[in-house]
Amino acid sequence: MFDAECLKLGISKALGLGIVVTGAIVKLPQLLKLINAKSGTGLSVSGYILETIGYIITLAYNVRLRFPFSTYGETVFIAIQNVLILSLIFHYARKDLYALAAIGIALATAYALFDAKLVSYHDLQLLQGLSIPLSLTSKIPQIYANYRNASTGQLSAFTVFNYLAGTLARVFTTVTEVNDPMIFWGFVASATLNAILAAQMIYYWNTSPKSKPIPKPLKAPTTPRRTSARQRTPKTPPTTAPVTPEKPTTSKTPKSPSTASRKGRGKKKN
Repeated sequence: MFDAECLKLGISKALGLGIVVTGAIVKLPQLLKLINAKSGTGLSVSGYILETIGYIITLAYNVRLRFPFSTYGETVFIAIQNVLILSLIFHYARKDLYALAAIGIALATAYALFDAKLVSYHDLQLLQGLSIPLSLTSKIPQIYANYRNASTGQLSAFTVFNYLAGTLARVFTTVTEVNDPMIFWGFVASATLNAILAAQMIYYWNTSPKSKPIPKPLKAPTTPRRTSARQRTPKTPPTTAPVTPEKPTTSKTPKSPSTASRKGRGKKKN
């Protein structure tokens, strides 16, 4: 006889294991894109931080309640990959100290949440309730960054579309195997925001990030030359004194012959 419940459980197990396997490599294209570009342009650091904290809380909640691994296994791999992505973003921004701090905080948070002596089950349940809006708000900075830049930057299409498919499948597996309303509505809201990211990926497919206009250098204001109020008098041509004509030199008058004969006469008397 055909058993519908058994079929649903089998489909849920197959989907769950598929999501876990895909979750192990879902961020690999994003990591490779970061390494090739050597830049985290277009990626929201705050979004990755919030998402990582939410995944660590969800992981600790599922492990301590002993839910089937097929219902949450991808959170292990995604949390690890998120920490690596954050480290690379800080590294390429020349903030290696921040990268080490991100790794240290992630390890310390996971250790505290997995230890029942440090965080009680009641406190963990409250944190799980907070992790849902935390995971949702982790998508909003990325959605806003895509809208502001009119581009998805270094965001990986493979990661976005796999996230959408994974959260939609998780809605089905949660209802079938876990039946926890808190986790169910968290996946429904997450699937909605992942659908918005997927729509942005399609819309901004062939666009590049907006480049900021380079402002032109401001020229120093030049002070205008002061002009005197009085008008300049036109230059008069130099006056030359009139040249007076030279007086003709008088030539010596020739001696008259009478004077010469007179002199000669006086000499003969001796």
